[in-house]
Amino acid sequence: MSLSMYQASIPVLIRMMSNLSVILDKAAAYAETKKIQPSVLVNARLAPDMRPLSFQIQSVSDLAKGCGARLAGVEVPSFPDTETTFPELQARLAKTITFLQSLTPAQIDSSEERNIVLKMGGREAQFTGQAYLLTFVLPNFYFHVTTAYAILRHNGLEIGKADYLGAR
Repeated sequence: MSLSMYQASIPVLIRMMSNLSVILDKAAAYAETKKIQPSVLVNARLAPDMRPLSFQIQSVSDLAKGCGARLAGVEVPSFPDTETTFPELQARLAKTITFLQSLTPAQIDSSEERNIVLKMGGREAQFTGQAYLLTFVLPNFYFHVTTAYAILRHNGLEIGKADYLGAR
């Protein structure tokens, strides 16, 4: 039995965003317990030239909704990048998950050869659906999920690999 494009994308993206949502809940509770302003964590970075936690969550959302929409051949939902609090970041993840849950296997399966064109920084990148998923979306998605995890872990949140991978 082969792995379908739907199976390789939507459930994977939803699972990791759900895990990230649980981690954000833990971060909000940690900030409250330790008397840390939540904005300190939301704006935290691993390095001065890296983007903050809020950007990492927005990027996770953008990659997931963009992937689902492009593979399904529907319009990509537009969310403004205005989140500055844990509840706003949670709402963004929830909105993205809800969108992905609205997509069906029939919309996404057989998208391996669909032409995907991305405009990035004044240039265009062209992919087949499969290459888009496997060489662009998933590596970038996991980069931003991992960076969000690392920012929070670096700032003292007691989370581990089980939090990242989520409950089985």
